[in-house]
Amino acid sequence: MPESLTAAALTALVSRVFSPTTDDQALGIMIDLPDDRVSDDDAWRARRAIAAQWVEMLDAKSESVGYRTRLLLYPNVHTNNGDLPDRCWIHEGGPVPQRADELDPSSARRMAGIFDAFPMLMALTKFSSTAPLKVAARAHPMRAATMPGFRAEMIPALRIDYTEVNRRVSLLKDLLDRATGADLVFRHPAGEDRLHLDLRHRTGHASGGLLPQRGVAGNLPSGEAYIVPYEGEVAGDSSRSAGVLPVQFGTEVVRYEIVANKAVRVLTSGEASSREGDRLVKEPAYGNLAELGLGVLAAFGVRAVGEVLLDEKLGLHIAFGRSEHFGGQVGPSAFSSPDAVVHIDRVYVKETQPDVVPVSVDLVFADGPPLALMRDGEFGPSSDKAGTMASAATRSRG
Repeated sequence: MPESLTAAALTALVSRVFSPTTDDQALGIMIDLPDDRVSDDDAWRARRAIAAQWVEMLDAKSESVGYRTRLLLYPNVHTNNGDLPDRCWIHEGGPVPQRADELDPSSARRMAGIFDAFPMLMALTKFSSTAPLKVAARAHPMRAATMPGFRAEMIPALRIDYTEVNRRVSLLKDLLDRATGADLVFRHPAGEDRLHLDLRHRTGHASGGLLPQRGVAGNLPSGEAYIVPYEGEVAGDSSRSAGVLPVQFGTEVVRYEIVANKAVRVLTSGEASSREGDRLVKEPAYGNLAELGLGVLAAFGVRAVGEVLLDEKLGLHIAFGRSEHFGGQVGPSAFSSPDAVVHIDRVYVKETQPDVVPVSVDLVFADGPPLALMRDGEFGPSSDKAGTMASAATRSRG
């Protein structure tokens, strides 16, 4: 039987994530809807049902918790991290619409108005809304927990010790702040590939699943530190990110040549290689290396479920595409159309890429020797992996 949250556990989750105050009188739970271009599926239907159930459970507690809860609907945007529509719908009761064409145009609300009216948002969507909600949170008095691809199997990851998660990701953020680069070695059936990521001119981010302050958005479940590699925007100082990055698609390992932080061509042949090569030609912004991410939840016994939302929090991941929501320079205007905008993570854990192993990840510093951050996909040499290793490294560097 699928995991579920009781009303008490759900209100405790909202309390932990948002730390609501008397000024936080509205929580919106967002869902996106299928259309003729993107058809429905069982996981999507189940996610919408979870969202509707959470709204019902939370709104029944509105007097005791101090905020009302509403279901917010919008047409899906056909791609991960594409800009959200200008309009949104507040569900006022009755059957929940199951397709975008069931939404009544006359009852639409401005999305910007939704951001102003709901200081707390949870987005249980098919397509990730993290990038646009991060951007919106900078301009509106709200914060958002984004849950793209959420499934009932992820509920155990909502119950872990997020005080310790926050401690670990904060230590990793400190290391990323100090690093000038990262050297990665990958092993796959055809051999080894090496990649250098330029981390100069950048600071890291810690995402530990807690959003007590307005003006921010982040994933839930969470548990990662991340940074945007330098993209070469400083005049006369090009990005030093270079090498080869392998990514497994099905049984095929696609190898991308990286120059100045961009995938410029595919070095392999095969169906996936051909598709990815064509994509780089048609949409060069897709080839931007947009994120180096370090997830810590594997140390808490969390396992992959086949959804990036959770799987990326287990270990190393590298993203392609949009980066401006993380402090980079590549935004929607760099893509050919709104539907082409993407920020997509490639996750290096055995469940997602069994034939590609991150043999080593070393952080490079301007003021000292490299730090052996990961070996064979795991943090550090000790059993305490991320926490003990990062803590010792931070102390040794003052």
